[in-house]
Amino acid sequence: MGSGTVSEQVLTGLAGQVARLGDIEPAVLDAVRAEAVLADRGVVAYGDYQSGGWWTASLLNHSGDHSDTVIGDGRPRPTGLLEQMPATGAFLESLGLDFMYVRLARLEANSYLWEHRDYAELREIGRHRLHIPLVTNPSSVLVTAGAQVHLAAGALWRLTPTVAHGVRNVTGPDRLHLIADVYTDDAYDQLATHTRLAPGDVRLLPELEPAGRQQLLVHARSMADLGFKRAAEHHLLHAYFDYALPEGGAYELVAEMYARRGNRDRAAWWTNTATHLLARETAPARRPQ
Repeated sequence: MGSGTVSEQVLTGLAGQVARLGDIEPAVLDAVRAEAVLADRGVVAYGDYQSGGWWTASLLNHSGDHSDTVIGDGRPRPTGLLEQMPATGAFLESLGLDFMYVRLARLEANSYLWEHRDYAELREIGRHRLHIPLVTNPSSVLVTAGAQVHLAAGALWRLTPTVAHGVRNVTGPDRLHLIADVYTDDAYDQLATHTRLAPGDVRLLPELEPAGRQQLLVHARSMADLGFKRAAEHHLLHAYFDYALPEGGAYELVAEMYARRGNRDRAAWWTNTATHLLARETAPARRPQ
């Protein structure tokens, strides 16, 4: 996973977006993992944001229903699922943080969360997203700012979700994370005192050359012409995880493919969808057929 060419300057920049906050005691991690792998998968939510295979089960929310995945400001309460997970509850309490929302998130093999931003609909107050990887594998990476970052188990990680990012899990097994959204307070500031990111956590992505870009578009258009439009779209969206694209670049590829096919409605839909997922407006247009 690592790259010997990752400079300290690059690591410092990336650490503002994703970084380790500290290690978790192995016995504690094992106990939380044991409960999480047996827990209800929850629901498949945020369909516009993913390829499929992303499951969410809430542990702390406002309704107490673990299948309720609505994120909002305020003080949450335990769901029925968390009440069945005493080790996880004790671990969360031990952090002493001001929680907004906590969930289990499972990403199956050959599944993707497309490039997006989070929190756009919430008030502008200090909040942070913490990831505790429970089950992972080397093919499971977060992509942001033209780099793949593997969130290894055994550590508590911080992600800045207002920066564009995406996630993939290629080979499996399922990627299972405990994710906590927390408010800024003294306890969080103390936890985040020593953020770090090691060269072995990061792989820089190559630029997409014009010839490679053209090849991607030709291949995708061939699939679309044969009637495999969803496969063609995913083929282009995957480019975000393999190349250092500009923000929204994968969505631009899909829109360009449809424009080349003369389908202006679909091209416009993908342009609007990129605007939505990257938090540039409220909602995307209705998807054309």
